[in-house]
Amino acid sequence: MKVSYYPGCTLKSNARNFEDSALCALRELGVDVQELKRWNCCGTVYSLTTDDLMRHLASIRNLIRVKEAEADSVMTLCAMCYNTLKRVNAKVKADPESLQKIHKFMDEEKIAYRGDVKVRHLLELLREDIKFEIIGKKVKKPLTNLKVASYYGCLLVRPKEIGLDDMENPTVLDDLMAVLGAGAVDFPYKTECCGAYQTVDKPETVADRTYSILTSACGRGAEVIAVSCPLCAFNLDHRQKETAKKYSGFKKIPILYFTQLLAVAMGCGEESLRLDLHYVDPKPLLRLKGLI
Repeated sequence: MKVSYYPGCTLKSNARNFEDSALCALRELGVDVQELKRWNCCGTVYSLTTDDLMRHLASIRNLIRVKEAEADSVMTLCAMCYNTLKRVNAKVKADPESLQKIHKFMDEEKIAYRGDVKVRHLLELLREDIKFEIIGKKVKKPLTNLKVASYYGCLLVRPKEIGLDDMENPTVLDDLMAVLGAGAVDFPYKTECCGAYQTVDKPETVADRTYSILTSACGRGAEVIAVSCPLCAFNLDHRQKETAKKYSGFKKIPILYFTQLLAVAMGCGEESLRLDLHYVDPKPLLRLKGLI
């Protein structure tokens, strides 16, 4: 299976643990990942202003790169990139007039985009194309006795017409963890916002969110949290430092990308996990469980 891949900016810097683990796991699953040439930032946040078309150019340029690669779909890993690209794509499909205006800003592009690229998240590829039951049969190192709480955040499941699962009670990550052999821990804060960009100027607000989310998961028996967004990963992992200072008795917990757990289960080496990029060190827990 060959798939076109849009990495986005953070996966080439602070979230190399996300990309490296995903690519290793996909190789083990027989997927040929083709990174887009000349990709650029997705635009980061989908603009809600109806006439703010300039902020959609970045996404459309990336979708043109997909067409240049002679592909009809593109896979993303980052929840924010997925959300932004998919919402811009949906907008121009439904609004040909806006798409025509966008084209006028991109007169140097050789291809006129027609809204005919499908934007997909890796979780959709795993669930719908590779199939979870097939993944389960290829597991080399089951995540036995590891209790994982899957944190979806906002952008994988909202808004309803864009999300890849039920907006209020998603299960796709939990289902994946289960086929990998882990104990999937459900908890009520799995779709609550992590605080997002408030982390820049209001870290104490993010510390409050981190405390609520993580203590809820720990209270249900979770030993590790699985995420799919670099910003969520930063807030839930690195902001545990501020959380511990603010809340006495707060128990730190490792935060891992779901791809790192997938890579472990697929038998990938520790070098693909990039565990050195974490604030709360996951290695003691993974060693205790015999996973590294």
